[in-house]
Amino acid sequence: MIAQHTKEFSKNAHCYDDHTALQQEIARYLIAQITSKPQTILDLGCGSGAIFKNIPWEITHFTGVDSAQGMCDLHPTGKEVEIFCEDFESSALFSRLNPPFDLLISSSALQWASDIEALIAKMSLTCKEGAFAIFTDKTFESIYHVSGLPSFLPNAKALIHLFENFFTCKHEIKTYRLFFDDNLSAFRYIKKSGVSGGKRRLNVAQTKALIQNYPHAYLEFEVLFIWGTPSKA
Repeated sequence: MIAQHTKEFSKNAHCYDDHTALQQEIARYLIAQITSKPQTILDLGCGSGAIFKNIPWEITHFTGVDSAQGMCDLHPTGKEVEIFCEDFESSALFSRLNPPFDLLISSSALQWASDIEALIAKMSLTCKEGAFAIFTDKTFESIYHVSGLPSFLPNAKALIHLFENFFTCKHEIKTYRLFFDDNLSAFRYIKKSGVSGGKRRLNVAQTKALIQNYPHAYLEFEVLFIWGTPSKA
């Protein structure tokens, strides 16, 4: 069953923490539903450490993977932490890992996978338990409506179907709104937060027109949460 909730934030984009406030909230919620206290954890798209920083139990080993060196450099370090700066879809990466991990987790990252089905299949062979939070195509829905562009983010129902081919899982959809003082601040947030994945498909004139004509004081986001265990063959 899909449960849908809306959470509203009053945030203005003025510093790094504001740019990642939503991602931090998503990571906290994803972790809060995990009760098994897994000891070995693999985090795909680990970024600057939103998952690691919010784990409330003791762990023995944490492996983080992210393709952005700048993010990896910001990730907390420690004798129990190992960080790989590379593509989390890489077959070479998975061949070097030491599965099964007690938990494979990914928050606000899998929407950028080039072949999400192949990645889900790999993940199911790498863990005892999985937890995932993924931005879906309802994110920035009003922007796409005004601009006439199609979303490049995955559809929630299609993602659920793919995960159910490899995991026995439960899922939940949550919607969020971030409010801004003006449209320019909202669009700066899109660029600086990383939610857009750096994709740009409007020219300068089209972007200016979109900023001027955007009708809301907020941006909307939809996140699919999935928790489960790999299906038995």
